[in-house]
Amino acid sequence: TYIGYSEDIKTRFKNHNAGKVQSTKPYAPLDLIHYEAYRNMKDAKRREKYLKTSGGRTTLRTMLKEYFIS
Repeated sequence: TYIGYSEDIKTRFKNHNAGKVQSTKPYAPLDLIHYEAYRNMKDAKRREKYLKTSGGRTTLRTMLKEYFIS
């Protein structure tokens, strides 16, 4: 599971799948299964920080439970 902030999700996703991002290069190609959009950067960064905690990862796995089971 990769969690990250971006102002341009299409370009970010394309770069990850092209192997231009060191941290995700071994896992390409990636599938986008969930994203959230926020109107301001502070809210987006706050949510990203939460999702990177153990509680946030648990929340995300619970939200996407059917995806992770299959």
